[in-house]
Amino acid sequence: MIHGFKPRLYQQTILDTAVKKNTLVVLPTGLGKTNIAILLAANRFKNYPNSKILVLAPTRPLCDQHVDSMKKHLRVKEEEVQLFTGMIRPAKRAELWRDSRIIISTPQGLENDIISNKVSLKDVSLMVVDEAHRTVGDYAYVFIAKQYNKKAEHPRILGLTASPGSDQEKIKEVCRNLFIEEIEIRSYDAPDVQPYVKEIDVKWVKVELPQDFAQVRDYLRKAFESKLETVKKYGYIYGRVSSSSKTSLLELQRAMYAKLSSGEKDYGVMKSVSLLAEAFKLQHALELIETQGLKPLVEYFLKLEEEAGKTRVKAVQNLVKDLNFRSAYVKTKNLVAAGKEHPKIIELRKIVVDEVNKKKDVKIIIFNQYRDSTSKIKEVLDSLNIKSKIFVGQAKKKDTGLTQKKQKQIIEEFRKGEFNCLVATCVAEEGLDIPLVDLVIFYEPIPSAIRTVQRRGRTGRQEKGRVIVLVTKKTRDEANLWASVHKEKRMYRIIHGLKKDFGPGINEPVEKIEKREEQTKLAKGKQSEWDYSNLIIFADYREKGSGIIKELVELGVKVELSKLDVADYLLSDRVAVEHKTVKDFADSIIDGRLLSQLANLKKYEKPFLVVEGEEDVYSQRKIHPNAIRGMLATIIINYGIPIVQTRNFKETAGLLLMIAKREADPLKKDFTLHTAKPLTDNELQEYIVSAFPGVGGMIAKPLLKKFKTIKRMVNADEKRLKEVELIGEKKAKRIKEIVEKEYDKN
Repeated sequence: MIHGFKPRLYQQTILDTAVKKNTLVVLPTGLGKTNIAILLAANRFKNYPNSKILVLAPTRPLCDQHVDSMKKHLRVKEEEVQLFTGMIRPAKRAELWRDSRIIISTPQGLENDIISNKVSLKDVSLMVVDEAHRTVGDYAYVFIAKQYNKKAEHPRILGLTASPGSDQEKIKEVCRNLFIEEIEIRSYDAPDVQPYVKEIDVKWVKVELPQDFAQVRDYLRKAFESKLETVKKYGYIYGRVSSSSKTSLLELQRAMYAKLSSGEKDYGVMKSVSLLAEAFKLQHALELIETQGLKPLVEYFLKLEEEAGKTRVKAVQNLVKDLNFRSAYVKTKNLVAAGKEHPKIIELRKIVVDEVNKKKDVKIIIFNQYRDSTSKIKEVLDSLNIKSKIFVGQAKKKDTGLTQKKQKQIIEEFRKGEFNCLVATCVAEEGLDIPLVDLVIFYEPIPSAIRTVQRRGRTGRQEKGRVIVLVTKKTRDEANLWASVHKEKRMYRIIHGLKKDFGPGINEPVEKIEKREEQTKLAKGKQSEWDYSNLIIFADYREKGSGIIKELVELGVKVELSKLDVADYLLSDRVAVEHKTVKDFADSIIDGRLLSQLANLKKYEKPFLVVEGEEDVYSQRKIHPNAIRGMLATIIINYGIPIVQTRNFKETAGLLLMIAKREADPLKKDFTLHTAKPLTDNELQEYIVSAFPGVGGMIAKPLLKKFKTIKRMVNADEKRLKEVELIGEKKAKRIKEIVEKEYDKN
């Protein structure tokens, strides 16, 4: 089934393992991880001809690359390879899933389809997880892998990554979450890899921080240290404040918030929280002056000044009044007015000019952490008449966000050589296939083994590659540089250690594994007396991030995701549930949402409210305790709605499951989403009209406003229906179709 490439020796060796076991492949960028996936896909198709292959990748551009690779190198029909995106309607995705052999998808959209049972993983014989180091925490990969391992008839998982990181526990977590049975790791100096490796020359270019810049830094440092000295006086910092790292400050901040949430309203705690917020802002400003330049720093100062004029947050207001902060601000503006530049900009200009003079069609990628700095770099390149484009993520910030379509277009133009320099943030670090890049420039070192390896891997794919890292001496640049070097060494050391001792549960004692498996069997045996697949729970799609929905699916419940007009969960045609975390409960009292939500809940016969979390509700916001007590009394007495408190999402899911089970009647058919009982004639009219296809609660009111009665609406032709806002040709046609169609009892 393979054509268009000849498998390399190390790819064949890795394939031999992946055929037999779930395998995590750690292979430097540019050495053909995708080709191993293609080889394994061909093997699975040979063994299971009627099965499907699923490929997951975190971004649309990466998914596009997998689509191209599968079509190019596997002998399958083009229409059998399908790309799933959020732009395709769920019903269409379900149809494509049925008719496709190879599905490439981002994980988030597929997660929704699995939750709603719109796709079945039963026939998938291989799941490829690209950028597998993301399979931690509550990232969608984790849930999909669990469901796949549980439901597939012939499961096989292949995880691909250039660098899984330097944290041993996280690497173990990735392996556990992907049910990995073996690790295959290769570095550039591995004997079976060396014949195929192109050398990458890495050079550190160090620059001095000018005296004027150092003065700005000194003012910011003094402001930073003064904030921490005050926190120290309250007894929350020990030792020298100048040695306080970002990590230690984050831990301290978490501890402060924990004290507040536990109800401790001590002035010292509240003041320390505010001072730490100021310290973090100053730390960011310090990073900008040391590693980025004047333009991003000035823009950051302006942003803080603007915030201070609009917000009531004391941290921002106090910061812009700080004498040292103001001195740094004025000094920075003076330097900009004088035309001063960060020495990195000067060095970058020299490097790029030299490269273009050597080779007119040179390809350079310049990586930078901050979008504000990328625009400055672009200005410099434009002034030199060097063709360049900025490549950033989708999130809009000062009109710099790029759609996935635009990202793909820019990569294609760069691949074809239509411009010389790609100025990119972290979005270009992962997996993008850009051959023949002559030079990669790190505008700053980054203290991450994963990102360093990924950045470096953009060059040296087909010819000898070069990397230049710009470093400002005696700044955090130097610390980050050495951090990345040591973390990368530690990463390979950890993985080789894990591979050597790889066993059940990754170094977990066999007895412990066996005991856990026995407990799981017993638990399943107890559950078998009730088939939860008979249950259906409707959930508002905005609840997906709560953890409750995934827990219900894990328990075997059928969950329908919809946009609910009333409640967050419908457990039957009479039971509706409003779900809030403790914080959201307090917030909804202040912003007034709660009472209207409760009024809507009353449309159901048996409504109740779940408040989830172990935090103290009285310490969440600045609300008088009597106001909260009054609201609780109103909910229970005036509205007659029970309140249940749960500790976490697992408890909440368990409670919803038990109620849904009690409500289930084997003689009744599944209830539908259109269940809220109307209280008034107006509501009854809205209720009836909202049941028409494509209408729902949002469009029901404009329709009734237009036609006054349901009779006139039903008798209206398509042209008149389309006069109503949000009613297009398709909806109008479908409404008329359902109105005029004869009822078929069969």
